[in-house]
Amino acid sequence: MKIAVASDHGGFALKEGIKEFLASRGVEIADLGTHTEQPVDYPIYGKACAEAVATGEADGGIAVCGTGIGVSIAANKVRGIRCALCTDAHMAALAKRHNNANMLALGGRTTGIEKAAEIIGTWLDTEFEGGRHQRRVDMLDEM
Repeated sequence: MKIAVASDHGGFALKEGIKEFLASRGVEIADLGTHTEQPVDYPIYGKACAEAVATGEADGGIAVCGTGIGVSIAANKVRGIRCALCTDAHMAALAKRHNNANMLALGGRTTGIEKAAEIIGTWLDTEFEGGRHQRRVDMLDEM
């Protein structure tokens, strides 16, 4: 499994911790930047992560900015992306089970690495239920 990760400066520190967590699980990582804490524009990184997922370069994506809000908005502009801003593991499980979320958005200034690891681990380990949810996911993908 390959996961694309990207962040702006507000999410840089959390992104680095996420990379360590993913590596500990044997996940291949595509780090799409940013690579420093110098100020950058979050839409660039949310879009880059989403495009990696949408084109199949990555199996999923995790985008991080200060709150996760900006990168989630940017990512969801890319056709085929279902990026969920999750603040706990329950949200991550439902995002995957019901919405087949192919990306997560997290907040570097609102979520610590322990909580992020719990959220990401749950998202990675949860399967999409399909069934009645498939029709709704198809509707999202047609938008």
